[in-house]
Amino acid sequence: MDEDGRVAGIVLAGGRGSRMGEGGKSLRRLGDRTLLERVWQRAAAQVGLLLLSYNDDPHGLPVPAAAVLADPLPDYPGPLAGILAGLEFLREHHPGRCWLASFACDSPWFPADLVPRLLAAAERSGAEVAVAASDGHLQPVFALWSVTLAPRLRAVLLERRQRGVGAFLRESAHVCVDWSSDADPFFNINTPDELALAERRLRAETD
Repeated sequence: MDEDGRVAGIVLAGGRGSRMGEGGKSLRRLGDRTLLERVWQRAAAQVGLLLLSYNDDPHGLPVPAAAVLADPLPDYPGPLAGILAGLEFLREHHPGRCWLASFACDSPWFPADLVPRLLAAAERSGAEVAVAASDGHLQPVFALWSVTLAPRLRAVLLERRQRGVGAFLRESAHVCVDWSSDADPFFNINTPDELALAERRLRAETD
């Protein structure tokens, strides 16, 4: 848990999830819970305030979000729009929160120590962003963002129409934190086949 109140989090569930088929993916079930519930529980243990990026009807969502934020730009511009929504929400409503941790809704095994390690790296290096990596591969949606980035991120999205998280990171002072594991902690679920793989992984862990 973020003991001193500097870090908020946002679960990014605002995409269309078209590869999963009708209905998207965040509310698909993995075992006895939805993907969103599994990610939410793990994220909520690491931050004191947790937001949700979500563009569909929020009625009946199975998580207690402090706020449900739609993208501030039209046409599903991607995860940067959800991050921008979170950064601007914090600037307006929670100015004491100076960092926003982002979590993908389709990766239920991300590290339980993600936020403290990212925060330590960001503060040690003076970076604007601390981003996770696994065995040397960048995981740009799992990152810790300085709230001071909000105006520049809005300009990039609106004026340059830049959508890629990796491209924005390359233009920002960032530090990478690597996790290595036999089982990929950032395994993400985009298709029915990947959901079936995740079910097998979950069963293997509980057997």
